[in-house]
Amino acid sequence: MLGRKQRGTYVLQIVSLLAITGVLLVNAAGCGREDSVTKDESRSEVKQIEERESRQETFSEGKATEPALSEEEIPTGRVEEFLSGMTLEEKIYQMFLVTPEQLTGVSPVTAAGDTTRSSLARYPVGGLVYFAQNLVSWEQTTAMLSEVQKFSYEIEGLPLFLCVDEEGGRVARVAGSGVFQVENVGPMAAVASKEEAYRCGDTIGAYLSELGFNVDFAPDADVLTNPGNSAIGDRSFGPDAEAVTNRAAAYSDGLHAHGILSTFKHFPGHGATEADTHAGYAYTGRTYEELMRAELKPFAAAQSLGVDFVMAAHISLPAVTGDDTPCSLSERMLTDILRGELGFQGLIVTDALNMGAISQNYASSTAAVMAVKAGADLLLMPEDLDAAFSGIYGAVMDGSITEERINESVRRILSVKLRS
Repeated sequence: MLGRKQRGTYVLQIVSLLAITGVLLVNAAGCGREDSVTKDESRSEVKQIEERESRQETFSEGKATEPALSEEEIPTGRVEEFLSGMTLEEKIYQMFLVTPEQLTGVSPVTAAGDTTRSSLARYPVGGLVYFAQNLVSWEQTTAMLSEVQKFSYEIEGLPLFLCVDEEGGRVARVAGSGVFQVENVGPMAAVASKEEAYRCGDTIGAYLSELGFNVDFAPDADVLTNPGNSAIGDRSFGPDAEAVTNRAAAYSDGLHAHGILSTFKHFPGHGATEADTHAGYAYTGRTYEELMRAELKPFAAAQSLGVDFVMAAHISLPAVTGDDTPCSLSERMLTDILRGELGFQGLIVTDALNMGAISQNYASSTAAVMAVKAGADLLLMPEDLDAAFSGIYGAVMDGSITEERINESVRRILSVKLRS
């Protein structure tokens, strides 16, 4: 098993993984707002460090000059080494992506200091997602992301997924903030070719990588089959499924050119709905056959196109699932269709679980358990992180979720983190 010291040593082997974040490990000398840790918090962190170090086994010494491993060069045993060195609690936390405010209890977070480090030691989540309120300036952002990534290496020997919604147009946390001198590539509805789509991904990937991000929740792969849809609207490449697939693929390639992981969203296609899942329940009555002719085409191609994440929407498809269960919580949609019939083997992430379609209808613990049972690997922004974690942990303890099910997702997470 790998304890923290062995993981820290192993960081030298995978130091080239920092190419995905595009950051230097520099200290973020206290810029921004963050509370200091209490003595109790410090003692808690020390205790956790001691507990993890007690699980150590010797691992091969690192070589800082080694190149990043390709997918073919990462033996299954290496992932299993990491996995076997993790407690159940650590494995469950790896499945969460949260805001820095959810992690620390401080708002807004614009720096990574003692509170962030203490919180990350206590809640070793798989990643953080940032919004405009967290991004004050170029220097502040690079320092914050660099520092939190350094903490993650020190604590877990693994990087964090550092995520942002940067599509272009009206969904652009960086380019739309007004404080960064970068191009807003505009709405995808205005993109008329694969070449233009690639340029969008390339432009965004370049500045995200320089800032220190490594995951973009983009491109939008929704086929806009309902012209009355305002939630997606001009975020979509349009109503033609083939054009959407080709342009989303080119955009993804542009991100990949800078080491940024891409996300096709919102499975199984938000473009046929009218309601907005941010506010509450949304559904479409389209059948599986109808979806396969349009909305599902980009997601059916995601595996062959090398897409890293697929984000599952909270929309309901009663004609497919037989009830009103949101797709993000549906085993039929995530495991049977996305994994089984469409063959996607990358990471499945839920849309934000604090959105109205979920939070108004499910307790955080219930939604988290349902998402894991459905087949999600990563749970984005639960309304209550403690309750969501406790729900999954309790489900493993009572046998309604097996630890092997948790391991399946964590293997995928580790594989991406070690490969990238």
